[in-house]
Amino acid sequence: MILVTGARGHLGAATLAALRARGAAATGGSRTPGEGIRRLDFDDPAGLDLTGVSTLMLVSAGYAEDDQVVARHAAVLEAAVRDGVGHVVYTSLTTAGDHLAFAAAHRATERLVRTSGPPWTILRNGLYAELFGALPTWAGAGMESAFGDGALAAVAREDLAEAAAVVAADPARHVGRLYDLVGTPITADRVAARLGVPHRAIGLGEYRRRLLDETPGLLPFQPPMLVSIATSVRHGFLDGTTSDLTDLLGRPLRDPLTVAAEAAEAASAARPRAVA
Repeated sequence: MILVTGARGHLGAATLAALRARGAAATGGSRTPGEGIRRLDFDDPAGLDLTGVSTLMLVSAGYAEDDQVVARHAAVLEAAVRDGVGHVVYTSLTTAGDHLAFAAAHRATERLVRTSGPPWTILRNGLYAELFGALPTWAGAGMESAFGDGALAAVAREDLAEAAAVVAADPARHVGRLYDLVGTPITADRVAARLGVPHRAIGLGEYRRRLLDETPGLLPFQPPMLVSIATSVRHGFLDGTTSDLTDLLGRPLRDPLTVAAEAAEAASAARPRAVA
């Protein structure tokens, strides 16, 4: 049986759906269980039960500070060894993402995966086209972002989920492989042009100020994480491409520009409107 962690999250849920669409025997794990999803709380190591799991699809639990993320991953990997899991697939971060503020937790987890014992595969996922479209803000009828004229080799989340399903459904073909799963470079200017609106570039200092002063609900680690994405795109560190994703899928990728534009349009529609 294949177990997909984080099955309530976007990538985990899409991966589980893709596996089931392929006819694979797969179930999900989450701290909030439900139909077809078992309880799996990384913050409760004593309660982790991976008995009967042949392949663990470890979707990164990245929504925390690095030490907490790595501790969570270490706990589930220890449970995988104890319970005899046959293969671990980990969703990591694109190789070009070493400049990002959240890269250390991924690289530390990769080291744990490689040395834990079971056969492994590492999927170094590029940044989502959905995220690239959602991050710009809106002022009047136009977009504003700190991306400048930099490009991101963005990838649709559904493509990454399908690639994870391809690997998890037949892990023996991917033992010891590290895949760099990125898409086609797109820019904020092109997203705005697709929507027929102007794009204005703002500085990184202004972007950080807005995150700190005007964005309620962000956790302390999130502003530096988001600024690191902006500066990495702006200065050309995330625009490289590989063929790994198309090779795994055996088809062309979903158009990241379309996906990003749809996300930007949804973000625009959801923004508060001034009351006359």
